[in-house]
Amino acid sequence: MKSEKISELTTNRLSVYLRCLNLLAGAGIKTISSKALAEQFNLNSAQIRKDLGYFGEFGVRGVGYFVEDLRRHLTNILGLDRPRRVGIVGAGRLGTALANYNGFAKSNFTVAAIFDNDKDKIGQVIGHDAVKVHDVKNIARVVAEAGIDVAVIAVPARAAQKVLNQIMAAGVKAVLNFAPVPLDSRLDVKVKTVDLTTSLESLSYYLAQPRAGRVTNARSENQPTSAAESEPPAVAGGPNFG
Repeated sequence: MKSEKISELTTNRLSVYLRCLNLLAGAGIKTISSKALAEQFNLNSAQIRKDLGYFGEFGVRGVGYFVEDLRRHLTNILGLDRPRRVGIVGAGRLGTALANYNGFAKSNFTVAAIFDNDKDKIGQVIGHDAVKVHDVKNIARVVAEAGIDVAVIAVPARAAQKVLNQIMAAGVKAVLNFAPVPLDSRLDVKVKTVDLTTSLESLSYYLAQPRAGRVTNARSENQPTSAAESEPPAVAGGPNFG
């Protein structure tokens, strides 16, 4: 692997490539070239080669990529070769929807605990796997006992920074934030914010423009590929938290 810093856009695309390879493997495809991969999934072949080049040489001249081998390499690069345990803070509508999201298991993620400060919700179980709702005051203990390494913030904006502080104090280093507010984190903690409102407003801008002025299917380092990241389904309204 090259020593230069890998951008988040690159790692996002690796996830897209892995999903494409999973589909190919399911269809019994053994080998594929970067050109065929790009054409089949509406990607950019040069970008594929550049992204993979950061991590080594995976293709064979005249053959392309061996699908199973590349799947295994990308799985290891993305850290999906080991189980990831998720804690969701906020047992409202969004937190409940996330707990019921079936897509986590496909990427080796398991929701291990849910947290809230509502006494009526604490002690309940949520989701297909009957995940228990814990008092958020006990987050440090539960994180340690359940081996949680990824946290999801699904609380209103006013409570999000306090929740992040609790998560960081509990030792969690990776956080997915659904609260529509910028958060201050330590340098050793990665926070990725999913702002649904901003995404919808961007789509509204697209709809508002004259058809000739719309930008479609642009591909560059600063824009995701058209096989966009799929996020768990969101439910309108926020959790009853703090």
